[in-house]
Amino acid sequence: MAISGNPKKIAQDISQGYLIISAPMLKRYTPADLKIIVSNIGIVSRELRAEQIPLEDVVALKMKNMKVSRLNQAEMIIRAHCKKRRIPI
Repeated sequence: MAISGNPKKIAQDISQGYLIISAPMLKRYTPADLKIIVSNIGIVSRELRAEQIPLEDVVALKMKNMKVSRLNQAEMIIRAHCKKRRIPI
């Protein structure tokens, strides 16, 4: 199944917690789609890490760290799925 919509928006939705990646969900995508999603997860992750937040704003720091954590978790799930199915990324 082709990616419906903007792949960068999918990565942003993952970071905000609107979309959760699971192994059954990944079966719908082709290897090229998975590669595009992983690359866009990397792009959004770099954008989040580059964001400068004052150290006094603890809530904003926590939100930033949660977003980065969600992206890392999604990338690990996708990579594990690809490794299991022998899909090169």
